[in-house]
Amino acid sequence: MIRPRPMKYIELFVLSRDVDTVIEYLGRKALLHVSQDDEAKAKNDALSDFDTDNIEKIRKQLEKIEDVSAYLLLFEKIKKSFSGDLAQLPKVEDETSLLEIAGRIDALRAKELEKTQQLKTLEETLHEARAFANLKAPFSNLDQLSYLTLRIGRLDPTGQEMVTAALGDRAVIIPLGSDNKVIAAASRKGRFALDSELKKAAFTALVMPEGFTGVPQDMLEGLERSLQNAKTEVEALNAEKALLIKTLEPVLQRLYNNFTLAFIIEQLKTSLRSSKNAYMLSGWVPASEVQSMVQDLVALTEGRISVRSYNPSERKKVLDGEEKVPVLLDHGAFVKGFQGVVFSYGAPLYGTIDPTPFVAIIFTLLFGIMFGDVGQGFVLFLLGLATSRKGIQALKGFRTYSTPLIAVGIASMIMGFLDGEVFANEEILIRPTRIITGMLTGHPVDRILTLMPEKGSLEKLFIFFGFTIGVGVLINSVGLIINIINQISMKHYEKAFFGKTGLAGAFLFWYALFIAVKMLLGNSLVWLDFIALAVPALMIFWGPVLFRLLTKQKPAMEHGFLVFFMEGFVEILETISTYVSNTVSFLRVGAFALSHAVLSFIVFTLSSMIAKQALVGPIMGILVAVFGNMVIIVLEGMIVAIQVVRLQYYEFFSKFFTETGVSYNPFRFQREVTS
Repeated sequence: MIRPRPMKYIELFVLSRDVDTVIEYLGRKALLHVSQDDEAKAKNDALSDFDTDNIEKIRKQLEKIEDVSAYLLLFEKIKKSFSGDLAQLPKVEDETSLLEIAGRIDALRAKELEKTQQLKTLEETLHEARAFANLKAPFSNLDQLSYLTLRIGRLDPTGQEMVTAALGDRAVIIPLGSDNKVIAAASRKGRFALDSELKKAAFTALVMPEGFTGVPQDMLEGLERSLQNAKTEVEALNAEKALLIKTLEPVLQRLYNNFTLAFIIEQLKTSLRSSKNAYMLSGWVPASEVQSMVQDLVALTEGRISVRSYNPSERKKVLDGEEKVPVLLDHGAFVKGFQGVVFSYGAPLYGTIDPTPFVAIIFTLLFGIMFGDVGQGFVLFLLGLATSRKGIQALKGFRTYSTPLIAVGIASMIMGFLDGEVFANEEILIRPTRIITGMLTGHPVDRILTLMPEKGSLEKLFIFFGFTIGVGVLINSVGLIINIINQISMKHYEKAFFGKTGLAGAFLFWYALFIAVKMLLGNSLVWLDFIALAVPALMIFWGPVLFRLLTKQKPAMEHGFLVFFMEGFVEILETISTYVSNTVSFLRVGAFALSHAVLSFIVFTLSSMIAKQALVGPIMGILVAVFGNMVIIVLEGMIVAIQVVRLQYYEFFSKFFTETGVSYNPFRFQREVTS
């Protein structure tokens, strides 16, 4: 029987000088499923100042990388492209490079903000100045502008620098040409600050002739020149930014990789048991990988490492039930594709039978029975190829569904050939089927399997439903056998032999089926049949007492005989009802196969009827056939998949999945960083 890969518990004692290198190796190899004792977990509450300062330093460096790359519109791309394999522990050169880049970006960002604000102010100033000029209102009313405060006069270059330095982006000084003539512009809120700074800089206001209207032409020309210069400067800054995006992307990617690697390592170190000079890493490693891992670590640390390994049976926490050994399953390409179905329900316990191979076969079989159509199955098969590793890159996010799609596509094509359907068309395969069946049996038939309830075919339909019941019996039986073996391997002998899903329950189920088949064949019951049913039922009823007698323990009825009797009686009723419902539930397989055939028949009939109409009939018939097949593939395909999963969860898994395990999740360099 297939079981999870054997595991060993490893303790690594590493010097402080080597711990980063060791953790880097483990993160790249993804071998150690970290499992620290309570003492190590408690260390988080008493971190040293050095540990805290180091983590905080790396956190700030990562925040700086995020800030810089976000400004350059690169952060999402860089984060998505993180690679632990390409990362290295950061060096002094990396820290220096980050500081230089951050300083350069801060200067560019400040300059961009300044020039952008200046451009905005100039645009608003020119807009209002032109509006005022068109009004031909007295220049003395310039103070009445709705948004701006404008001052026109003379201010020497030194004074211009003083005002610009004092007000920053709250005002702009616009030279108008010779004689130090300028326009000073600010928002209405900055009016008093502007006047105050202009006064300090010895600003001399120009006195316009009395009655002068509009705005002086040289003022408008100066504003336009300044606006054009500002646009040129902003364009130059944008070009510089675009060049930086191109040149800094690989640098920022490397820095992000390296500092993320350092942050992950520091995070792990905070959870390890440690002294001033050494650290201890502990956890689970596949037994087959231990020797090569130890050899690599000895070479990396030049022998400065101590390793201890334990089998699961040698670890007290495992024996006491306080810790579960992580489960790593080893499958080929076909079975691995169905591993997600198992783990979505729960990981199997370590040391028990791996149900994934059975799930792969059952899922493929049931889906094929319920979704039989050569054409529609071929579409699923093509989707599986398209989502495979060598398929369409745009669909790589659906790669986990590739193998199941290929498998169910092939199963659907086989079932479709048996019931003679190709894209809901029931006539295409008639001739090939008659040739093949004629050669094999000497009696050619239109289709090997008839699902549509036609005259004379009801008997075959009932046989098909009986076949689906038989499939259900087989699946339930496999689940029972798995449970019995699992319980024996875990030394839960009472459940293995006396439980309702143990040997007693299995024998009750199998003999009840034997009696049902016997009666269907017209045979009568004998007294031995009643005894054969009563024995396993009594074993389930008296199971706790019988097990204690056999193991020479004192029979216990904690709440008295009446409660014990009622619990046993309810257990028998539940066992019978569960087995009946679990078996009858597989009638839905036949029902969905029939519904698929009926829906395909409707699509085929409608398209044929419409195609016979004049003019656009053939085109409309093709459209109806295409649309109908799309509905069947998408809608019914999803429904069938859900039903298959439901049958496995409630009818198959319920037999042996009484307790879930822990999936093997080794330490590795994840893309996301927990800050």
